[in-house]
Amino acid sequence: MRIYDFKVFLEPDETGGYVAVCPALPGCYSQGDTVAEAMANIKEAIEVCLEEMSARGETIPDPSGVLVGSVVVTAE
Repeated sequence: MRIYDFKVFLEPDETGGYVAVCPALPGCYSQGDTVAEAMANIKEAIEVCLEEMSARGETIPDPSGVLVGSVVVTAE
């Protein structure tokens, strides 16, 4: 069994709670009322995506290809 470290993005939802997205797995997203719930839900979504990919014989993408950075800008 291989261990994967997928990066996820969390954003506040306009209606409350948080949306979680896994950019290494297109279409893999979830949500939750709290950060903890969104993280638990995206973990489950990632596991389901990986199971489906494995069942179809697809190659699981290398999660290290997703880089996270930060850019600071000023604007008026």
